[in-house]
Formats: sequence, C-alpha cells, structure tokens
Amino acid sequence: MANEQPQPPLFNWTQMWMMLGVVLVAMYLLNSPDKSSVAELPYSTFKSYLTDDAITRVEMQGDTLRGEFRDPQFLDESNTGYSEFSTRMPASGDDRLLDQLEAHNVTLEVLDAEHSLLTALLSVLPWILLLLYFFWLSRRTMGQMGGSNSPFDFSKQLQAQIKGDIPDTTFDDVAGQDNAKQEVQELIEFLRNPEQFRSLGAEVPHGILLMGPPGTGKTLMARALAGEAGVRFYPISASEFIEVFVGVGASRVRQLFESARKNTPSIIFIDELDSIGRTRGTGLGGGHDEREQTLNQILAEMDGFSGHEAVIVLAATNRPDVLDPALLRPGRFDRHVTLDLPDLSGRLDILAVHTRHVPLDPTVDLEKIAAGTPGFSGADLKNLVNEAAMLGARSRAKTVTMANFDEARDKIILGTARSLVISPQEKHRLAVHEAGHTLVAHFLPNADPLYKVSIVPRGQALGGTHQLPIEERHTYSEEYLRDRLAVMLGGRAAEKSLLGTVSSGADDDIHQATGLARSMVSRWGMSDEVGPVDLRASEGHPFLGREIAQPRHYSEHAAEVVDDAVQKLLLSAQAVAMELIRTHQPQMETLITRLEQEETLHQQAIEDCLGPAKVSKLRYFPTVSGNRKQDDH
Repeated sequence: MANEQPQPPLFNWTQMWMMLGVVLVAMYLLNSPDKSSVAELPYSTFKSYLTDDAITRVEMQGDTLRGEFRDPQFLDESNTGYSEFSTRMPASGDDRLLDQLEAHNVTLEVLDAEHSLLTALLSVLPWILLLLYFFWLSRRTMGQMGGSNSPFDFSKQLQAQIKGDIPDTTFDDVAGQDNAKQEVQELIEFLRNPEQFRSLGAEVPHGILLMGPPGTGKTLMARALAGEAGVRFYPISASEFIEVFVGVGASRVRQLFESARKNTPSIIFIDELDSIGRTRGTGLGGGHDEREQTLNQILAEMDGFSGHEAVIVLAATNRPDVLDPALLRPGRFDRHVTLDLPDLSGRLDILAVHTRHVPLDPTVDLEKIAAGTPGFSGADLKNLVNEAAMLGARSRAKTVTMANFDEARDKIILGTARSLVISPQEKHRLAVHEAGHTLVAHFLPNADPLYKVSIVPRGQALGGTHQLPIEERHTYSEEYLRDRLAVMLGGRAAEKSLLGTVSSGADDDIHQATGLARSMVSRWGMSDEVGPVDLRASEGHPFLGREIAQPRHYSEHAAEVVDDAVQKLLLSAQAVAMELIRTHQPQMETLITRLEQEETLHQQAIEDCLGPAKVSKLRYFPTVSGNRKQDDH
C-alpha cells in the first residue's frame, strides 16, 4: 500500500557494535589487575627478597607468583613504595621453592590455572566477529536487492506472477504450428464461454503438456492461448519453485494455484516442467527431496480441481521421456500437444511474421530462404532475420538484402569467417579434402545436392562442403545413408588417393560416419550380419531420472558382430568414394585448382568443374545456403 510506513529494521547494527565494544572494554578493565602498586620482579630478585625474609605471602597460579612484602619496598627513582609484587618461575621450574617458602614462614596459596571469562572470550572473539560480519553482509546484500534472492522472503517473490495479466499475444503471432493451434482451439472456447460446456456436463482437460524441441514456440503458444481467450495468464519457470529450504516450493505452488482459482477463468503456465517433474525416487538425488515435495503439491492441486473450474494448467518441456508417470495420467497432463520443427510452409509463415517490420529489398525471396533453412526452429528463424538486419545496418543500407540473409545463414550455421594464415601445402591438402567430399556428393545418386564448397575458415572449421536436401525427410532409406557415409569419408579418400597419406582433418568426418554406421547396424537393422535387432546403448541419464548402472542386453559376441558390421560399412563407403575419385580424377584436379584460387565455389561453379551428374540434382532454389543437417568437413 502507498500509505504503509516502512518497517523498522529488526536489528540496529550500529548500536549493536557499540554495545559489544563497551562490554569488551568493561570486561577487560574488570579483569585487569591494578598494576600501579604491583612490582614486576625478576625471579632472581624475588629469591633475594625471600632469603632476606622480606616476603610474607605468596599466591602461586601456574608459573605466575604474586605476593606481598612485609614492608613497602622502594625499587626505582619514583619514590613509590610497592607493597605487592609478581614474577614468573623459570621454564625448568624450582624444586626447592616450596621448602624455602616454608623455611621463611611465608604463607602459600595455590590457585587453579587461569581460565578467566575474558581469556575464553578473546580466544573465540575473532570467529564471532567474522560470523557476525558475514551475517550482516548477507542481510545488507538482500536488502539492496529488494529481497528478491532471499529464501526468507519467498512469499514476495511471486507477486508479479500472482497478479497475472492478460497477454496481447494472439495466434496471429504464432506461425508454422497450425496443427498445434487446432488442438488447443476448444480450450479457447471453454475459457471464453465455460457455461456452455457446463450446461452439457462437459469437462475440458485441466492439464495440457506442450512438447517439442527448443525454440519451437511453446511459451509463445501458451501466451497466445491466453491472449486469444482474453483470460489472466500466470507464467512461472519450474525452477523458481525450488529453494534451499524444504517446503518453500510447495508453498509457492499453493499460492500460485490459489490466486488462479480466485481469478477464473485463468491459465497457469509452468515452463521447463522436467526440472521438477522428473521420475521420483530415481537418479543421483535419491528419494524425498525438495523437487519431489514440489511435484507432489502440483499433483495435489491438480487433483483438487472441480470438473467445472475454468482453470487450465499448461506446462512445457523438451524432455517428456523423463517426466513422472503420475504427471501424465488422466486428470492431470493427459493431453499432449506437440510442436514440431516447422516444414517449408511453416518456415515461410514464420519468416513472414518476423519480417513484418523489417524493410526488405525487392531481391529478397522468403520462399528461397525458407527452402534453404530445413531444420531451423522458429527461434532460429527469428535469429536469422535479426542477424540479417544487423548486417544491413552495419553496411549502412536502407533495406535488408538477400546477400544479408545468405551471410547471416552462413554465420549461424558455420560461424563467423576468420582470418587464418595457412601455408600453401596445408591449403592444397585442405582443397583436396573438400574437393573429395564435393565430387562424391556430386556423382552419388542418393546424396543431397550441393550448395557450396569452401576452404575459408569459419568458426572451428577450416573449410566445409555444404549440402541441402531437395525435400523434407522424415525417414531415411538405406541407399541414402550409404551414400551419406561415402560423402563423409570422401575427404579422407581424396587425401589417400591423391596425396598418398591422410591427415587429422578427417577427425570429425570419421566420428560422424562411425556414429551413423553404428546406428544403421544396431538400431535400424541395416546389416545382414546383425539383422533386425535393437542393440543400441541405453540413452538414460542418471540426472534425468534413470538408472546409474546401464544394463547391457546383448552378449560379448553380439558386440563383436556389431563392431565388425560397422567397420565393414565404413570400409565399403570409403571404397566407393575412392573409386569415384579415381574414375573422375581429371575433373577432380580442375575442382582443386579452382578451389585454391577462389576459395569458395557455389553450385554452378561446381558443375562447371565436374560436369553434369548422372542423376540431375539441380536445385529449384540456387541461392540458398546451409542447413542444420549440413555436412561440415
């Protein structure tokens, strides 16, 4: 409230420090003896006074001796008469002292070793001060940050979410996900007019799980759903429920659901549900922890919905496989909406949305850009448009050109071009390597069409041969995969055929080819020796709710058969590549020479060097470049 007075602090630190100082000084003064009338004597002088019968009384405390003179003694030029004295015994002790004291009729009193309160306090005082300082510093830091990171103020951290808002996002802002929009359409009708559903006894699902790869627009879809329905939207990340103290997450869940119930119709959106919703009782975290309590509270709140409450809980995840089964049963998140990577038409729609406020040059063809970006998500395409606009602004242009989009796409996929000094010998080997990939991809009938080949270093790569599929693929034939293996090993085959040796430049090629060949053998049954048997290793991860120990369901002999089949596939692919290079060596030499001269060749220049392929693979979109499923060598 605006009229509320600020609350006084729990502690006045200035007063506390002052009081602590006063107490310490007082304790020191009270426990300190009055040294003005006490003479500090060497031990030998003390023995002399003892022999002269000048001492009447002695107190022994450890190795310290205190006592009284029979008569005041004048020991210095100050004319001060000392009636008391103190001295310390030598480290070796004095075995005759007690006998001498008794012989001279000196009263002896033995005290316990000194363990005063002041001594004990002074020994621990530095640690007390250090702890108080860190406590004060943490409280001061949390105060400066408004308590936003304080686990003690967790009830204040959800105020923004608890208030909720009605988003201005609509389905017009969501492109490329037509199927997903159709699946949630009836939810909009329910939120707009819940009485119509109630009159017919219909119950709309209260839990909707949005699934899909990162960047496909799950959060945007949730906001658009609330915006279309015109209802309050309560977004929160699942990780915000977790705190140091057990029970905080469950309390936050209760607050959020209570606020949503008070403001029906409404939508609760929990992002990254897998961070708290993983399978319970598994993984390295063990059993009963804060995540499980939070998850249990979410389940209890969803069970508490009545059939006619106009509250819908949306959750988003890109790992539905690790979610607890209790989350997915009927009555909870029983409706699943999948947001896939957009196809060609979807990418075109997304580009149209993100370029609405971007001044485009007439040469820009969004269809060509969409065709050249298979595998891009909505977030990737948004980033592409932004990078192109930044490149245009950097060149002080008034519009964004097609060249800006091409350069932006290469920058996203391959990295920024960098200057690197390469010797002529290494440059020649690099040109041979990339020309090998290019020639094999050009002449194999099932390989993807080439876009360009380059020996310009970008990112971590020294060069690359880039292909683009003609069409969207959802399954891969054995012929396509075998040709893909040959293309991957084409660079190594070229080095071996033309230079007589191989280099470490084929490291990533071999890694990718081995992984693909192993999948062909152990997952897809593309080996006669192994047959249609699933022998892949488990992909479970202990941190994501799976077993730490991975059981193997096949024998050592089966593992050897798989290894042999993988090696056979790779050697066969390499043989195919080497045969093509030997057959077309003149064209290969032409390509190498031109590549060394120009460093980057596009599709038409490649065909000028190699001639037409046996099977025409001319692309319909000759200006596009790169994709997520490219072959970088």
